[in-house]
Amino acid sequence: MQTAQVSIFVNAVFVNGVVCKDAKLVKADDFLFRGLHVMGNTSNDVGSNVTAVTVAELAGLNTLGISLARIDFAPGGINPPHTHPRATEVLTVIEGSLLVGFVTSNPDNRLFTKMLEKGDVFMFPQGLIHFQKNVGYGHALAIAGLSSQNPGVITIANAVFGSNPDIAEDILAKAFQVDIKVVRQIQSKF
Repeated sequence: MQTAQVSIFVNAVFVNGVVCKDAKLVKADDFLFRGLHVMGNTSNDVGSNVTAVTVAELAGLNTLGISLARIDFAPGGINPPHTHPRATEVLTVIEGSLLVGFVTSNPDNRLFTKMLEKGDVFMFPQGLIHFQKNVGYGHALAIAGLSSQNPGVITIANAVFGSNPDIAEDILAKAFQVDIKVVRQIQSKF
């Protein structure tokens, strides 16, 4: 069994860590993703849900340099500060009102924010920390286009306070200039 699996990949071409499928084996389903019309479950701590459509969900995206996501927001819900290390994001508001923003890199750490309404489009440069918040009274919906078939996502709070193993408490306390008890309290949520 192991030999058979290895032989499959001997002549395989990998792009961004994903095997390119032999053209003779490609089928129509490789270019289809169903379900983007379904609202994601926003009953969670942040009040949002991201339905990603990357090469992991839609094989036909491999090598094309694009992907997308549906982002659903409960009232007051946020898509917490995060970054895409391999993609620029273009966000379009389909329903509702969103406060969006991104922060430039050191040393300026300049915050750019905008209030978006239905039909508005906003762009987040590759690698920069950005966020969205539903500031309307009802649910909000946005669609994001990303400039990579595998954009990656690093949610800042999860990465810093929920790493495995934990980042040492004294390092986080010093970095955030808070007491170690505060660090422990935050880490306990992740």
